[in-house]
Amino acid sequence: MEKFSYPVTGSTGDGYIFAKKFGHSIVDIKPALVPCEIKESWVKDLQGLTLKNVTVSAYIRNKKVFEEFGEMIFTHFGISGPVVLTMSNFINKYMKENIKIYIDLKPALTNEKLDARILRDFEKYQNKHIKNALNELLPNRMIPIALKISNINEEKTINQITKDERIRLVNTLKKLPLSFVRFRPVEEAIITSGGISTIEINPSTMESKKINGLYFAGEVIDVDALTGGYNLQIAYSTGFLAGMNC
Repeated sequence: MEKFSYPVTGSTGDGYIFAKKFGHSIVDIKPALVPCEIKESWVKDLQGLTLKNVTVSAYIRNKKVFEEFGEMIFTHFGISGPVVLTMSNFINKYMKENIKIYIDLKPALTNEKLDARILRDFEKYQNKHIKNALNELLPNRMIPIALKISNINEEKTINQITKDERIRLVNTLKKLPLSFVRFRPVEEAIITSGGISTIEINPSTMESKKINGLYFAGEVIDVDALTGGYNLQIAYSTGFLAGMNC
């Protein structure tokens, strides 16, 4: 049996088997709109933490292949949420590559403006330990992680923090690094990328070009889209065409 997404809906993957038996080609099945597993162990410490108004980007061989602003969430295995699900559709064709993900925690601020903002907080809390002076800037659970990545001793007081350390903190907040490991299993994906090749289907009727009277619709076809109801529309439209012509 082929792999399939969203089994809770009753999906079994049998459509791929039937299509193969009738001589149809199946484009490789991959998870799409799916959470990502991350190498860094600290993500587990942030499990359940939602970040709003952040920018997530993905790089392949130092080339940016994705960037989007929105909302995400940390999980016990890595990251999920709307922006991450969208990203998965852009990077699933690079699954064998070394994929690097970055989170801009303060996308509304340039590095210079963020540095100025941090300086104002430092002036306000100059006698505090730095681990207790970033509460207005970051969620509490993120503070020790941001400091560790920035290689700053969290027990230092603000008046002990050097300019180089402050700049490292700015760089971390603007480009928090994550190492992509793999997607979650396709069974956990909202949709699948791949399926029955569209070149073997009549787009006006959804009838097989190989077998008269055989029609396809929805998820089983090699057509997928981003979140926002587009995949439902694909299912409705292809199902309507098939129903009107069979």
